[in-house]
Amino acid sequence: MGEVVGMLTADMRRLVGEQPLGFVATVSPEGMPNVAPKGTFTVIDDRTLAFADIRSPQTIRNLKANPRVEVNFVDPFVRKGYRFSGTARLVPRGEDGFDALLERIRSSFAPRVRTVVVISVEKAAALTSPSYDDGRSEAELRKSWTTRFRKLQPGGKFEE
Repeated sequence: MGEVVGMLTADMRRLVGEQPLGFVATVSPEGMPNVAPKGTFTVIDDRTLAFADIRSPQTIRNLKANPRVEVNFVDPFVRKGYRFSGTARLVPRGEDGFDALLERIRSSFAPRVRTVVVISVEKAAALTSPSYDDGRSEAELRKSWTTRFRKLQPGGKFEE
C-alpha cells in the first residue's frame, strides 16, 4: 500500500494526484445530504487536502453551517480508492493564505475561484469494489474497465 506518512499514505497521495476528482459529502442545515464532485483536489500535506470553490454554492453553504465533510476518490479502472473524513476550513479570496493555496491547486479556473476549501483529515479508509471478493485481480479489473470505457467513446462499440 505504501509507507504511512502521518495520515495519508503514499498510495493515497498518488491516487489524489492521478484522480483529483473527489466526491464531497456535506449535510445541509436542514439535514439533507449533498454529494458534489470537485475536480481540483490536491494534497497539501500528510493530513490535509484542499479544493477550489469554482461553482459550489450548496457545498459552501453546508460547510459554513457544519464543517464536517467526507470525500471519496476512486480510480474507475481498478475500482479502488479511499474515503477521507474530516473538518473543512474555508479560505476566501483575499484572506491570508488564499494565494498560496490557489497556487498549489493550479486550476485553469483560478480567476473564478472564490474560496479554497481546506480539509483536515481525521480518518482515512480504503474503498474497494465487491468484484475483488470473487478473486478478480487488479490487472483483470483494469483491463475489463479500460475496454469498457474505450467502447463507450464515440465510434466505439460496446456489447455486454
